Amino acid sequence: MGFEQLAELRDRLRAEKQPVKTDSKAKTDAKKPRKPAPARQDKAREQDPAVEAIWRLQKHFPLAFPVNPAPKVPLKEGILQDAEQHLELLGVTREQLKQGLATWCRGSRYWSSMTENAARLDLNGQAVGTVTAAQALHAKQQAKRQRAQARRAQAKPKEAVAPTPDTPVAESAE
Repeated sequence: MGFEQLAELRDRLRAEKQPVKTDSKAKTDAKKPRKPAPARQDKAREQDPAVEAIWRLQKHFPLAFPVNPAPKVPLKEGILQDAEQHLELLGVTREQLKQGLATWCRGSRYWSSMTENAARLDLNGQAVGTVTAAQALHAKQQAKRQRAQARRAQAKPKEAVAPTPDTPVAESAE
């Protein structure tokens, strides 16, 4: 889901959870338009510069940066240099843009878009190249590596910590 869809879903769920008021004041309150609560996505965007940069890229270049659940598309090689020309329009720093693009281009949605001969798109969504066989293989390996890391992280027991040489070990009673 994209940011907008998540915010809409959150607002609908909040509206369903609102307690029903039965007094006359409740009837007049119900007629007043409510201000939407500050979106959680706004806080995430404020806290993470990469998320902010991605949100702005999606807003200004929707064909190159589609909102979830639409699949991601392979981006043109050198897209960072093209995007840097729009820093003022985007309202982000060069470093934020760099972090945003790095975050966008890593992950299973992006790796799955990198299939051999898939069109690489520029900021305007125009095809400017294709994914090579070597790049597709690399993407497949990255996706496999990422899945393996996720499985290891889930399987790792959190309570077992091996003692260090400095740590006194309790002697067992014989």
